[in-house]
Amino acid sequence: MLDLVNNMKARGEPFALATVVRTVSLTAAKAGAKAVILSDGTMTAGWIGGGCARSNVLKAARQSLSDGQPRLISVQPKDVLEEQGLKAGDAQDGVLYANNMCPSHGSMDIFVEPILPRPQLYICGASPVAVAISAIAPRMGFFVSVCAPSADHTLFEGVDRLIDAYEIPPESGGNRYVVVSTQGRGDTAALKSALSSPSVYVAFVGSRKKASVLKEELAAAGITPSLLETLHAPAGLDLGAITPDEIALSIVAEMVEIRRRGQRQPDTQKQEGTI
Repeated sequence: MLDLVNNMKARGEPFALATVVRTVSLTAAKAGAKAVILSDGTMTAGWIGGGCARSNVLKAARQSLSDGQPRLISVQPKDVLEEQGLKAGDAQDGVLYANNMCPSHGSMDIFVEPILPRPQLYICGASPVAVAISAIAPRMGFFVSVCAPSADHTLFEGVDRLIDAYEIPPESGGNRYVVVSTQGRGDTAALKSALSSPSVYVAFVGSRKKASVLKEELAAAGITPSLLETLHAPAGLDLGAITPDEIALSIVAEMVEIRRRGQRQPDTQKQEGTI
């Protein structure tokens, strides 16, 4: 199973790891049992018990992969839950409770941890804003690749990958963010590459007027209007940013806002969540 987990991490595939952390009385699986669960709810490796726990764990895994939050599920017989003043679907002190309808009448606590790949950020260009973004984004959890002429690579420190020129690799995946900050050096080529495949976020660092002219050029080059509409230009949240560092901060803040959109819920909702 360890090889499978490492291979999935290397491929950037999201999955959940379910681990039995405690058992009481008779249970099919014992503490330490593990299973790997895919985003569609398929258990691809390992074992954490029979149907009594399986359906609840698979449901929790899908939810964890959706919102990025781990879950602790306690599967107990109905009468045991009632003795504690609980029922299936209750959440208390960070634990989600579910019924064990199996004849064994045992109890199991299972920890479900989502393993999500780092979002891929491609920075096209070597402008001061590009350099500033490359310094901030890794601290926000992004895997940073810089696409720029090799002569400019010395401007960047601590990034994950350096790519010559502005061509983004086709295997960059779906969880992709792209910022084009070429400052007049290869703007059109970089934007064509950025819009070549679906991305979560594509942004252009430059004025609204310049972006409009570039959009016209891209449209004439065959880029579809629907793709051009996804371009964030000017890039970043409206923070009144002026300096390269401030502009970079506004762009990374916009990426974080998009990345986390829908993941955060009011505390009351979290407490009342069900599995």
